[in-house]
Amino acid sequence: MGTFIIEGGHQLKGEIQPQGAKNEALQILCAVLLTSEKVTINNIPDIIDINKLMMLLGNLGVKVEKITEGTYTFQADDINLKYLESALFKEEGRGLRGSIMIVGPLLARFGKGYIPKPGGDKIGRRRLDTHFEGFINLGAKFRYNREDYFYGVEAEKLKGTDMLLDEASVTGTANIVMAAVLAEGKTTIYNAACEPYLQQLCKMLNRMGAKISGVGSNLLTIEGVDRLGGTEHTMLPDMIEIGSWIGLAAMTKSELTIKNVSWADLGQIPNVFRKLGITLERRGDDIYIPEHKEGYEIQNYIDGSILTIADAPWPGFTPDLLSIVLVVATQARGEVLVHQKMFESRLFFVDKIIDMGAKIILCDPHRATIIGHDFKSQLKATTMTSPDIRAGISLLIAALSAKGTSKIHNIEQIDRGYQHIVERLQRIGAKIERVEGN
Repeated sequence: MGTFIIEGGHQLKGEIQPQGAKNEALQILCAVLLTSEKVTINNIPDIIDINKLMMLLGNLGVKVEKITEGTYTFQADDINLKYLESALFKEEGRGLRGSIMIVGPLLARFGKGYIPKPGGDKIGRRRLDTHFEGFINLGAKFRYNREDYFYGVEAEKLKGTDMLLDEASVTGTANIVMAAVLAEGKTTIYNAACEPYLQQLCKMLNRMGAKISGVGSNLLTIEGVDRLGGTEHTMLPDMIEIGSWIGLAAMTKSELTIKNVSWADLGQIPNVFRKLGITLERRGDDIYIPEHKEGYEIQNYIDGSILTIADAPWPGFTPDLLSIVLVVATQARGEVLVHQKMFESRLFFVDKIIDMGAKIILCDPHRATIIGHDFKSQLKATTMTSPDIRAGISLLIAALSAKGTSKIHNIEQIDRGYQHIVERLQRIGAKIERVEGN
């Protein structure tokens, strides 16, 4: 187990480049299974979850070749389906939430897909019903081994159909789309997710020969094709990283430039941070954040009532940034209610921020009220354990702004989502180091 040691209270300065989007990469990498031809993917983040998925694909028989840093080619022309029923697959698939998205491509191309019950962050229940109900609607037969927690779907030939998803699940939509592109006939998916990363997947599939219309809306229409070909794809920058660095700049009163952010794909993120009083300037495709010498003030609603920031499916505000918003609000002028609607355990890290001196009232598992310090009372250093990726980066931001030296244990959780984070933060002046053991 590794530990971060952070000396807080220092201003940072410089430029930081966001990594490729983790949540996009999980979908895009699974899509290489849909063709026997070579697929080139650029801007792949070098993080634990993505490296695990590439290892799983390699064990499945996909030829993976590194071209340059962040660029790989994939060719799934000799897939070993027996691996899917091996003890090794049951172990490796269980350790990665994103492994569920290999099922749709395998089912579409080979007529069967299996997966052990995936793990991932401890942020509450994330059911798989949407995925498997979609496959069943396309004509697959579902089976589940309760003893091994092992799921499977099989079909001789998938057939297009109309379906209404019970939730606008991003991974569920991606999985069903990847299954439907090789199905016979037309499929319509209503209440589909429409996040930029799902749009990226659909655009990539269309370049491979798929026929998907309605991209960017919640109604997708897919005309099935017989086969898909190779392509080249470049990942978007990670919007969660971008939001993290905005929060870091504000909390440490630092002047930072976040490079190449793809403004068109950020949605509500700039507006939400502006509501917290943070100044953001658009400079080309970069975000410039000036030093907030006088702090930042939360905007109330026009009738004077307290601001509420809540998550929602796209184009709403992403739940992955609510923990950052919560931490940033602890040093604002004013108050804000953070309402986490989509996961029931994501606010359980606030006790660690309270221990650092923050004024937070945890109303229930989904809502917290934050009363800002206006930098009149600095957070105090402490020793913490990271519970999940997003809470982990929020604790790190709190520690970088705090007075004294903090320790964060279980940093492997943070490594799962943020590449080379120590080196990148050190380059902009952060006093942070990684040590092995506790």
